[in-house]
Amino acid sequence: MIIIKSENEIDIMRKAGKIVGDTLRVVGEHIKPGVSTAYLDSIAEKFILKNNAVPGFKGYGGFPATICASINEEVVHGIPNAKKILKSGDIISIDTGAIFQGFYGDATRTFPVGEIDDTAKKLIDVTRQSFFEGIKFAKIGNRLYDISNAIQTYVETNGFSIVRDYVGHGIGRDMHEDPQIPNYGPKGRGPRLTKGMAIAIEPMVNAGDFRVKVLPNKWTVVTADKSLAAHYENTLVITEDEPEILTK
Repeated sequence: MIIIKSENEIDIMRKAGKIVGDTLRVVGEHIKPGVSTAYLDSIAEKFILKNNAVPGFKGYGGFPATICASINEEVVHGIPNAKKILKSGDIISIDTGAIFQGFYGDATRTFPVGEIDDTAKKLIDVTRQSFFEGIKFAKIGNRLYDISNAIQTYVETNGFSIVRDYVGHGIGRDMHEDPQIPNYGPKGRGPRLTKGMAIAIEPMVNAGDFRVKVLPNKWTVVTADKSLAAHYENTLVITEDEPEILTK
């Protein structure tokens, strides 16, 4: 069931979203060669707590950390570790969430570490822009898969592939609510978008094949062909006009 949010609930989600967006900005300022993913996790946790929110990921389904830190071929759900040290040429996706007054915010950015090659730069740029291509259709009356199709078309036109196994989602009092939001599919399908729908749209894009697999830790998802992967996500709400991004 899709839960439509009231104006008061959206206002709370705005605050949750701002905390998440600010967390990603602060973590991004510390991404450089020689830094461990555990250190980035500690920065995120301290910042969220300082802002009177609760880390949304820590303990969720048993996940042990405040951020997912996914490096290079890791698509999603990378577990922070003091022994995982960033080096120049890596790319890292930081996914995090926060709970503020009972509501979630959720967002992801992929960052370069030092100097990265042209393929990695293009992958990050295309992944980010695919989100914005998708939300052009995040308007009242459109179908959900209009967003999905726009993301897929943009990614594949640029020579990359869209992950099929993991999707975006509705969001509110629960991090994962209805509807599921694939990043691929035909136009004109899915529920109609209505005012007050809060959704997290999150393209996951591979430089190679779209297939993925889960590592033995039962969390970290990697590209099956070991190609690079990037991830970009925001929480947004459908309004009378343009969609409002809550996790800027």
